[in-house]
Amino acid sequence: MNQEKIGKFISKQRKLKELTQEELAEKLGITKNAVSKWERGLCLMDMSLLKPLSEILEVSVNELLAGENIEIKDIEKKSEENIINLTELINLKSMKYGIIGMALFSIILILISFFKDTSMSSIVDLLCAYNCITFLSRYRIRKDKTDLITGILFFIAIICNTIAFVLS
Repeated sequence: MNQEKIGKFISKQRKLKELTQEELAEKLGITKNAVSKWERGLCLMDMSLLKPLSEILEVSVNELLAGENIEIKDIEKKSEENIINLTELINLKSMKYGIIGMALFSIILILISFFKDTSMSSIVDLLCAYNCITFLSRYRIRKDKTDLITGILFFIAIICNTIAFVLS
């Protein structure tokens, strides 16, 4: 999704409706700064605002996501592109949160291991379990074989680590 293109489109449509950023923001129940950020292409609106924004600007949600007016003959093609782009955007956001979560989880486990008499084997096991779940969940959404293979490899690491822990 081209944030700048979408922002310019929102700005153009807002001006055609003779609305200020403040008036648009008030109708949506958000701040003027949020509208300004969209129009400058710094960020996209929350997905919950797509429908109300499209109604206020009298454009389709498809046109908002495409950042342009769409001719009737191109609606199907643009709809398909917008769905694919939106899916990729959602996947990127969920990956970002997964990475942040994994980093925080790792830091917490390392800190716990310093203050408690905890075997590093159990900590490695927990990290592998977290990664296994993350990659297998991503595979369910994206159907990317590398996510499946990575998830399986982490699962194998969990089994090996558990066996090593039991035998020691």
